[in-house]
Amino acid sequence: MSTHLKVACPHCSALNRVPDERLADGPTCGRCGKPLFTAAPLVLDAGNFDLHSTRSDLPLLVDFWAPWCGPCRMMAPHFEAAAAQLEPRMRLGKLDTQAEPALGTRFGIRSIPTLALFHGGREIARTSGAMQAADIVRWATSQQARP
Repeated sequence: MSTHLKVACPHCSALNRVPDERLADGPTCGRCGKPLFTAAPLVLDAGNFDLHSTRSDLPLLVDFWAPWCGPCRMMAPHFEAAAAQLEPRMRLGKLDTQAEPALGTRFGIRSIPTLALFHGGREIARTSGAMQAADIVRWATSQQARP
């Protein structure tokens, strides 16, 4: 029996039901027809954060960052590379805490860059500091596997 996952479209925000075994087959959105996975982090904001963190069945790895932060800018290409490796089993998103201070406050972000992993609407893991792509993938995968 096939399990269907709810996957939020990164383009139009529609929720799509995708059979678990078809996630890697390049599914497209039933509403807009665009790919559900782009191998790149989403830009998260107050308008789409809850959709991707609570309504989608995929784990969401969020990079809380700011444009003035040197380590954040250094980590950005590594986070993009990690997105290409972790999708479609995990969605990655970037949240600019300067543009969205209320979300930074809501999650108690005290230093950046901070990575937080969400699943089922709750935060399940967090780490701070810049990382290389391989370290991001290793950390996120190990945290997702925790009971």
